[in-house]
Amino acid sequence: MNRPTPIIKTDYPDPDIIRVGDTYYMISTTMHFMPGGVILRSYDLKNWEIASYVYDTLEETPQERMEGESSIYGKGMWAASLRFHQGLFHVLFGVPDSGTYLYTARSVEGPWSRKKLAVGYLHDPALLFDEGRVYIAHGQSDIWLTEWEPDFSRIREGGLHRQIVRERQPVYLGHEGSHLYRIDGRYYLFTIHWPKEDGRGRRTQMCFAADSLDGEFTEYEMLCDDMGFRNQGVAQGGIVDTPDGKWYAMLFQDRGAVGRLPVLVPVTWRQGLPVFGTEGRVPVCRALKNGHPGYVCQSLHTSDAFSCQRDWQGRYELKKQWQWNHDPDPRLWGIREEGGLWIRTGKVCTNVLQAQNTLTQRMRYPRCSGEVTVDGSGLKEGDCAGLCALQGCYGLIAVTRTLNSYFLVVIARGLRDNAGIGRTAQDYMPGRVLDRVALPGPVARLRISANFTDMADTVEFAWKNGKHWETVGERHRLYFRLDHFAGCRFALAVYATRESGGEAVFTDFVYHE
Repeated sequence: MNRPTPIIKTDYPDPDIIRVGDTYYMISTTMHFMPGGVILRSYDLKNWEIASYVYDTLEETPQERMEGESSIYGKGMWAASLRFHQGLFHVLFGVPDSGTYLYTARSVEGPWSRKKLAVGYLHDPALLFDEGRVYIAHGQSDIWLTEWEPDFSRIREGGLHRQIVRERQPVYLGHEGSHLYRIDGRYYLFTIHWPKEDGRGRRTQMCFAADSLDGEFTEYEMLCDDMGFRNQGVAQGGIVDTPDGKWYAMLFQDRGAVGRLPVLVPVTWRQGLPVFGTEGRVPVCRALKNGHPGYVCQSLHTSDAFSCQRDWQGRYELKKQWQWNHDPDPRLWGIREEGGLWIRTGKVCTNVLQAQNTLTQRMRYPRCSGEVTVDGSGLKEGDCAGLCALQGCYGLIAVTRTLNSYFLVVIARGLRDNAGIGRTAQDYMPGRVLDRVALPGPVARLRISANFTDMADTVEFAWKNGKHWETVGERHRLYFRLDHFAGCRFALAVYATRESGGEAVFTDFVYHE
């Protein structure tokens, strides 16, 4: 019997979804990665491609630029609400320690206009346009509903402002991830919830329904299923209808170190309530009607020769699958005319997590590998340049220069080095050197292979010694934790440990799915 699996096999958490005509759009949390606010596009809800990003940078703070030892790991853009209203796409999201932002555009490709709302941080805000009025539901554990002026200039004076959900039991995770809808005259608020004392110990999908916004919102459990995968509940996300009147929810499931993967769940309606799945379970979703037959979506992952392409403003242009780890410094990277990505160090670092201009790409479930050639001839003494499995418990294979000689090193940070780390904790310590091999020169072909099957969550390191791949270091364990709050990624990184100004060149990145 076929077992349902996530519809997208990589880290796109906290999805919200809409349909405009025959096209579906989905937005996902992008945390500290830039550009941010990724929007995916699909014509059948099963095959997706990257359409655009909402912003290049947020506030360009010292933390977002990774000045000194500062960073915004685990922060940045969280859980956006995506809506299409009166010809405009609206994206609303909160940024911890910063505020709440509304972006609007006539096309998902932009240009996007930005407004910072006259309010502090709203947790997981949900937009509702309703008969000329605008509402935002937000909060954690206790959910509030607040009416805003139609132009979002301020909270509407005398408008609706009330608590619509109150947490009433011990929880691991209180109600959050709000999504608010009016459907056939009724109002529906969806949340994720993780109670402590119900005996199941998994996250669930909840619904609160009301006949009016000032009426009572009645609580219902919509889904409590793990698809047979380690008690990891499927929950949090938006719902959408198809042109022929069917309904689906796009939720997510934690799959360990690879991250939180979107899951497509059919939704039916019974006596004014949505029914998620079949008999309380997520079924295997069959092929849906495609309004663009023959269209093939671009892959969510890519190999890259780093050819010299520029956008209409003359800036170097990277493929959409890449994101920088934080705000990049445009003075410290570029594409050579003959091909190849060069990255220069701009500060001294303790470890790879502090490196600026780190270029990343999501890893894929259940297995994937990436390989790249690193030319370290421009490195300075003590520099490291290589390929990283980027997470709090990272693993790095790199070329380093020491006493005018070149070495291959494998450096990692294990869980014991990461004990007790929280969402905002910083890593100030060097990683552990797992292996060190003398190289004949500054150029090396490096590879990382990842295995996420059934939460194995391991990576292995290798380099091409002549014509053969040679394993180095040891198998390294990865962990999804709140310090980064993101699935593991391949990362091309360079950092200096003694003086800045050295550089490395990356060529021929190959992604194996």
